[in-house]
Amino acid sequence: MNLAKLIRDVPDFPVKGVLFKDITTLLKDPDAFQEAIDGLIDRFLDEEIDIVAAIEARGFIFGAPLAYELAAGFVPIRKPGKLPWETISASYTLEYGTNTLEIHKDAIQPGQRVLLVDDVLATGGSAKAAAELIERLGGKIVSIVFLVDLTYLKGMEKLQGYDVFSLIKF
Repeated sequence: MNLAKLIRDVPDFPVKGVLFKDITTLLKDPDAFQEAIDGLIDRFLDEEIDIVAAIEARGFIFGAPLAYELAAGFVPIRKPGKLPWETISASYTLEYGTNTLEIHKDAIQPGQRVLLVDDVLATGGSAKAAAELIERLGGKIVSIVFLVDLTYLKGMEKLQGYDVFSLIKF
């Protein structure tokens, strides 16, 4: 199945000049959604993964089933004020502004092997900030995983030194 054909382009969203890749058109197709999840899981079945950490909010769509299938814990990485316990934070720049991510201080124990998941790799800012949070807690990042890599935005440049995997490249 050609998963890329199921992703809709939305021009000028969320701001003028941005071409948004809308994955909801893929998600609503049960066969495509299952193939996407299976494609991500298959890559890591033989890896020892303790924690799957996913970036709010669309990363949760992929992170939770990966954690379940890999028999790993699930850790949400969220925007400020969304987590109920003590947190650490990291800020980053994205293609149309800045943002901050937070993780619970006790979410990851030193030495735990972490799979970091998000839906789309754009400029790499959010993934790099999330990786920094995981590493500050002592986690070891096994890989950073995306459904889609927007290669023309060169997000991989910010993630040099990490194993990065994506199913779809534009």
